[in-house]
Amino acid sequence: MHPPHQQRAAARRTKPIGSLRPSRRDYRDLPRSWGADLLAGITVAVVALPLALAFGVTSGLGAEAGIVTAIVAGIVAGVFGGSHVQVSGPTGAMTVVLVPVVASVGPDGVLIVALAAGLLLVLAGALRLGRWAGILPWPVVEGFTLGIALLIFLQQVPMAVGVDKPEGENTALVAARALVDWAGDGWQPLALVALVSVTMIALPRLHRALPASLIAVGAATALSELAGLDVATIGAIPASLPAPSLPAVDVADLPGLAPAVLAVAALAAIESLLSAKVADGMSDGEPHDPDRELVGQGLANVAVSFVGGMPATGAIARTAVNVRSGARTRAATIVHGVVLAATVLALAPAIGHVPLAALAGVLMVTAVRMVEFATVGRIVRSTRGDALLLLATAAATVAFDLVIAVGVGVALAAVLALRAVADSTSFARQTIDQTAEEIVVDPLLERALLQEHIVAYRLDGALFFGAAQRFLLELTEVADVEVAILRLGRLRVLDSTGAQALGDLVEHLQRRDVTVLLACARPEHERLLRHVGALDALVHENHLLPTFDAALAHAHRHLARNRERRSAAVAS
Repeated sequence: MHPPHQQRAAARRTKPIGSLRPSRRDYRDLPRSWGADLLAGITVAVVALPLALAFGVTSGLGAEAGIVTAIVAGIVAGVFGGSHVQVSGPTGAMTVVLVPVVASVGPDGVLIVALAAGLLLVLAGALRLGRWAGILPWPVVEGFTLGIALLIFLQQVPMAVGVDKPEGENTALVAARALVDWAGDGWQPLALVALVSVTMIALPRLHRALPASLIAVGAATALSELAGLDVATIGAIPASLPAPSLPAVDVADLPGLAPAVLAVAALAAIESLLSAKVADGMSDGEPHDPDRELVGQGLANVAVSFVGGMPATGAIARTAVNVRSGARTRAATIVHGVVLAATVLALAPAIGHVPLAALAGVLMVTAVRMVEFATVGRIVRSTRGDALLLLATAAATVAFDLVIAVGVGVALAAVLALRAVADSTSFARQTIDQTAEEIVVDPLLERALLQEHIVAYRLDGALFFGAAQRFLLELTEVADVEVAILRLGRLRVLDSTGAQALGDLVEHLQRRDVTVLLACARPEHERLLRHVGALDALVHENHLLPTFDAALAHAHRHLARNRERRSAAVAS
């Protein structure tokens, strides 16, 4: 009988495709929770509005794209996704991927990326790949988050100092050029950034329920208008949602967009499932379905590609606000989208007066809050390997792109894991005193002779390519030995390299006139040893023995024969 968690995992893998669709069951708690869901949806919309504006502007697509994405993706992912309380929309991590796409291909390239990535996510969900998104090591995720937070902060530098964004795709270099262009000329944008930052930090200390980012943007906009500050603003935005249309696809651009598509799909999967997992821990409701969540996020990205939006994903901060505000069903995320749409229709002229520097301040504070400094400190202090993972992933995120960063983090984690497994492999040399309690020693054999000329090694752990060389170095140091017994019963992992190394060791010892006996090999390991030819190195097929007792008895007989031959040779 399998444990309950294994039964549930197996049940998820065998669910029909229909289980990925919405159902009436999604809203079974609505009659009891509609009031809390309504309040939570309104609260999340208030929090999401300035973030949607800021992410749209930062991506290079404009504030309208951010708002449209928050509305459409929020509703579509809320209806079709695998979490009852997940809130989706534009995020800072996505802007990191999109800025180079906008710079190289233009806004239409982003729509193609959103469409293709969305289709990939739907396919991944249909193939039941959701459970695999949680295999990223903790230091890699935190390093990834640290790098993204740094990039988001640096992306705001041109708007924060009030200069046009310099040319270039590397965010750090662009930020440095922006500071050179600014050179202390004009402090009004920085004053607005400071006002927004102080407001966002101070208000939650007064009352956690206050929408600090919205109040901060409102205060900065009012100050800018009343004082007549010469700062750039969002500008006019449409007072209606765009009509759906097909993305303009240029076949020549598709190969160049492939890395961005993979990055967006991977990021949407990782961020959404991580956010949904966090929501599960905060809520006492039903846990999320990872496969359905991938389908929901995929459909949301497909939908935004038809309305001029930007790729979306589950947003941890907005999801946390939703849960803390009492959300119980998907109705809260739907209300959030509807309230955002109504706000845009009613306040479009006022939104156009929002200073870009105010949005830069919002995202700078958001970027700092993304980093859990206590968590980073714990990882850095844990082990050197984990610290290296975190720092390498963060550095690769800033220096290259998200796909390379994840690849670097996972590859380095794999290398460190293999090294740890290899280091855990032990080759324990056993003396006769150590094994006396486990076996019956032949009383006719002299113990001194046995102790002097037989050595037994017990191989524990894993013998694979990471440990094979150390295995050879350690076990070829035996001296003044006639029989070497290698106990393989506790060997859990054996690959072809390890099997070949074992065969090399047998040949090496036998060239030194040491008889090698293999004992207790598992059936699967014995098959591998035969397939790679390692057993062919044994002097005789009887030197592969099922138990250590049998091997030791064989060693006794071998030593006795050798002693008889030596005695006969001396007598003659």
